[in-house]
Amino acid sequence: MNGLIYAARPLAWDFFSTIVFAALTALHVDVRLAAALAWGAGLAQLAVMKLLRRPIPHLQWAGLGLALVFGLASMLTNDPRFVMVKPTLIYLAIAAVMLKRGWMLRYLPPVATGHGDGIMIAWGYAWSGLMAATGAANLIVAVWFTKQWPLFLATFPLASKLLFVALTYWTVRRRVRGRILAERAAQAAPAPQAA
Repeated sequence: MNGLIYAARPLAWDFFSTIVFAALTALHVDVRLAAALAWGAGLAQLAVMKLLRRPIPHLQWAGLGLALVFGLASMLTNDPRFVMVKPTLIYLAIAAVMLKRGWMLRYLPPVATGHGDGIMIAWGYAWSGLMAATGAANLIVAVWFTKQWPLFLATFPLASKLLFVALTYWTVRRRVRGRILAERAAQAAPAPQAA
């Protein structure tokens, strides 16, 4: 379980400003206040990372960008259809960012580095596909099944992400553990004797 928390923590940090905006919007906070608080949270994150001289990953910029763009768009349009389609745009933007090769490597714990790189790269592309598919599904439900949209939004995106987190964690852990055990067994095996 600690490994799962280790992997989820940086992802939540990357999208903190977007999470703040979505949470406040779900709580029916005025959109201007929600956007301002999300922007403030995102800018504070960037300032802290700059002060600590840490590199700012692409997903961090994407999270702040999404909060800025969709906060402004929500303020300018009070059209409920925009609000319903907005998750599609967010998912597609995230899917595009996730196409960067190796973006998930930073979620590997130090013990797994070098043992799970290939599978993490593959899962990075799978996550991008999941985000694009979720965006497409949201668009279909928002446009053609409008009455079912709140139920869809409350269940499918979260359920699919939780399932993917579990699958990613399980397959990567299994692969990495197998490789580490195989390495240890090879090192412990006696050298073959010459005849």
